[in-house]
Amino acid sequence: MNKDQVKGKIEEVKGKVKEAAGVLMDDKELEAEGNVQKNVGKVQKGFGNLKEDLKNGD
Repeated sequence: MNKDQVKGKIEEVKGKVKEAAGVLMDDKELEAEGNVQKNVGKVQKGFGNLKEDLKNGD
């Protein structure tokens, strides 16, 4: 596991929490911010997965 995978997963989880908090508090701005953060984390994690695949020759 590389640093992009770890950082991406952390951002994804933080985004999910922020998105859920926005839903619970009926705060559309917080919900949208969490959704963006979650998706940025997914992209970073995917980039880390790609790097790992290239490193392993898969």
